Amino acid sequence: MFTGIVEELGEIVRVTATADDSALVAVRGPLVTSDARHGDSIAVNGVCLTVVDATDGVFTADVMGETLRRSALGALRPGDPVNLERAAALGSRLGGHLVQGHVDGVGELISREPAEQWETVRFRLPAALARYVVEKGSITIDGVSLTVAEVGADEFAVGLIPTTLKLTTLGAKGVGDQVNLEVDVVAKYVERLLGARLTDASGATPSTPGVA
Repeated sequence: MFTGIVEELGEIVRVTATADDSALVAVRGPLVTSDARHGDSIAVNGVCLTVVDATDGVFTADVMGETLRRSALGALRPGDPVNLERAAALGSRLGGHLVQGHVDGVGELISREPAEQWETVRFRLPAALARYVVEKGSITIDGVSLTVAEVGADEFAVGLIPTTLKLTTLGAKGVGDQVNLEVDVVAKYVERLLGARLTDASGATPSTPGVA
């Protein structure tokens, strides 16, 4: 479990293809590897990865083909910056919101509107995820916990403060760039529970598109 508060801007060192469309990814992150051990979880652009090895500020992780297809990790190349966060510790402050590190889909940046103290950035999202995104609700974009400012039929906007623009990859994203999206898990559980109640009441199963 994570909070969506990026600890460090890391860098992809190498991506080595392995069997079955999977890959071994090496990421440089001196802070997040300072106490990393085999089996620990680190979120890379919002994707929870398991540490295989950590040496000299670089950790490696296996990435399954399913993850490469379902997220924007498959497009990463050596030298690319990535948002890094270690798993949350019990008893620590929850600065963002509950983030699982399980990407629900890939979005696309469609516009940036600079202002004096912040930027409004708009993203297109998959149709199956639109119902989980609400104004003033939480969403995770490339591992960054953000509050939804506006919602459209197939898009939404967030406001990025100077700290987020400077210390995460979102400050350098351009129009057309892809991002990993994770919607609020509470919304998915509520939908599941309400769907079960409707099924019990009517005897018919409601149509509910799946989320990866």
